[in-house]
Amino acid sequence: MDSGMTAAAPQAAEILERIIGAASGLVVLDSPDALALISQFRAVARNTGQAMYLWQPDTGLGSLRDAHVRVPDCQRLGSALRYMQQSMHFGIYFLVGLELPLSAMDATLLRQLARMPKEHLRRVVLIDVPAALAEHLGDLTVRLNSKDSSSKRLRLRDGRWLV
Repeated sequence: MDSGMTAAAPQAAEILERIIGAASGLVVLDSPDALALISQFRAVARNTGQAMYLWQPDTGLGSLRDAHVRVPDCQRLGSALRYMQQSMHFGIYFLVGLELPLSAMDATLLRQLARMPKEHLRRVVLIDVPAALAEHLGDLTVRLNSKDSSSKRLRLRDGRWLV
């Protein structure tokens, strides 16, 4: 039965699998079209019920599944990062529009999120961040490119994704 996903949504689903499987809690995702990618993630969130959130400087932190649901008191980046750190639930948090300089506290929170224990599965995904920020976070992050997934065909075998 067709799940109703758009043709682009499988690419987003593949990228999500790579995000979830990342060795770090902090992922830097390069994408030629961040807005289109976010709309694909929104479609996946609606179809799968995945707990996915989007933080933007102008709107704060909100649900991707339901665009009208905002997380209270998470307008500022530091508040949103503290919320992500303290949440005990699975979640993928996309951050768009980060600008330098980050405050020392925000940079510290990002580093702490990168080192979160595996049992508290959450991923913080920085989309199209300034190169200087990606370099500053360095080895703490896993770098992904949204174009990579189109060249590899992932298959599900025995409950594991294979290339």
